[in-house]
Amino acid sequence: MARLFVLFLASLLGLVQAAATEIPEGELARPPSAERIAALQAEAAQADWGAVATQLRGVAVSLYERSARTAQAWYYLFRWADLFSATEAQAVANWKAAVHEAKAFYPDLAGGNRPGEPPLAPTRSGLADLWPAELRAYAMAAPDFSDQFFTLLSPLDNPARVMSILAEIWRHHPAEFKDYAGLALAIAVVDDVPPPPDWPHAQVSLQALPRKLPPPVDAFAFFVKADQAGATLQHLRRLPAADLKFVVDTGAMFDELIWAQKNVRTPLTLLAKVYDVIRYRRDRVESGTLLWPQPSYRLPDILTAGGICVDQAYFAAMVGKAWGVPTLLFRGAGLDGRHAWFGFLDGAGHWQLDCGRHAEQKYMAGFAFDPQTWTNITDHDLAFLSEGFRRLAPFKTSRMHAQFAEIYLKAGDAPSAVKAARSAVNIERRNLDAWNLLLIAQQRLGADPRAFEALLQEGALVFQRYPDIESEFKALLSRSLRARGETSAADFAERSTAHKYEASRTDLSVQQAQEILQRSLDHDDLNNRIRTYYSVLNSFGRGAGTDFFDRIVHPFVEHLLQNDRPREAAQAVERARRTLRVEANTQLEQELNALGERAQQALR
Repeated sequence: MARLFVLFLASLLGLVQAAATEIPEGELARPPSAERIAALQAEAAQADWGAVATQLRGVAVSLYERSARTAQAWYYLFRWADLFSATEAQAVANWKAAVHEAKAFYPDLAGGNRPGEPPLAPTRSGLADLWPAELRAYAMAAPDFSDQFFTLLSPLDNPARVMSILAEIWRHHPAEFKDYAGLALAIAVVDDVPPPPDWPHAQVSLQALPRKLPPPVDAFAFFVKADQAGATLQHLRRLPAADLKFVVDTGAMFDELIWAQKNVRTPLTLLAKVYDVIRYRRDRVESGTLLWPQPSYRLPDILTAGGICVDQAYFAAMVGKAWGVPTLLFRGAGLDGRHAWFGFLDGAGHWQLDCGRHAEQKYMAGFAFDPQTWTNITDHDLAFLSEGFRRLAPFKTSRMHAQFAEIYLKAGDAPSAVKAARSAVNIERRNLDAWNLLLIAQQRLGADPRAFEALLQEGALVFQRYPDIESEFKALLSRSLRARGETSAADFAERSTAHKYEASRTDLSVQQAQEILQRSLDHDDLNNRIRTYYSVLNSFGRGAGTDFFDRIVHPFVEHLLQNDRPREAAQAVERARRTLRVEANTQLEQELNALGERAQQALR
């Protein structure tokens, strides 16, 4: 089937044979030479990058079918040509569509322009024009940079802005760019759009913390200088862009980072202790002053004034970045309130994720921004980063098969896509992208629902060590069963997942409860919605805490008030008070009291 696909491309486009005759067979067994890259650039200048991309796609597919190991370098050459062929207008339109589909849009995100700049006005010129020929030649000939670029780039990245930032860094620091290509790429994917208004957290005003990333060229120069001067605890030249993006996402300015380097000196092994350097202000908690009360949120000011947990976490995370250490700021809801802590990448390449986290509290996994997309980074992504398997040869081979599965899918060849994606997951079972491609390809084949459900069961078993992925596979399984009338089996699958994690991962249990309640809100009358609320409260809410209140109780009570049912709203609050674990003098008790008072006022 794959051979027929190659022949189909040849007959349809008349290009595979042309490419094979133009590029000698012996040359195809080696990575593309500088001379070949120069010839391709010249060809693109005479014709266009689209024609070159089509040629190279045929070459890459042909090589993949004959000897997959030789195809990777030519595949990346195709990807560069394909990227260069897009216009700025096309690229920005596709990016905006992806942002809206992912519901990752926020008020400050207006076309991808940086704060204070005029709105981005994409042109019809090709993305290739954003780069000088020398940068194009470097990228096309650098397999490690190509690998990082196309592995890291997300649909939520604005490609025109990413490429413009890379070109800007190249023009100012061409020699350092080659030594610190991963750093340049990390800055580009973080700085391509402005951060959201609640980054790095929402408990400080815009006046105290302007929430502006440093200019890209200046950030590159700062971190290169720090690394070359030995002022970093990690070797930035060695870290991949996937880690470095958690260094360059700093809300602190350069003078603050330099202050931290001079005044908060710590070995990497003791970085977790920086959290407790900030004096804890219990008086702010007791008075309900949860927003930063000072006019400035600079690092020296936080040290002088002291703060609550979110200020401790921010300070420690920024100090880590000052020392060139990837860090994350977590915020989460526990049984009796909300908390913030931080994590960092240690010297062994493992993420330490519990720095400042209270072991005696059953806090959920926590949320942290992925600075590349400004969405919440997933638990499995953190686990994958820490495990490091994506740096190993088996995963890279698996990823190569997945890349060709995607090519086949785009060409409408579902059988070949299934074959390539299955090869990918067989080589590295944790390749989640390959699993997604396999599921899509199976659906496009029109597979029997039972066969598709068997595939979902297989995936859930593979990812049983990663609760958020396993939960998603089980959710898809439940939907498939429900779609073909197997309601009891669907309910069992749904509730079994929730109960499996009700002790260790309350966030996943609450997520299941939220999905059940939302389904009732979408399809039932109000009386049945109320019955569903009490059902999920009894099934998932016993002993639960703030997260359940935030995602189930509070929104449903508001729903009742909006529908002029204040008596039922007050009853819903009181039942929640008796069901959840509500301790005296906690945030949860305060917010339940406030919600109950709202319902009582509506009754009067």
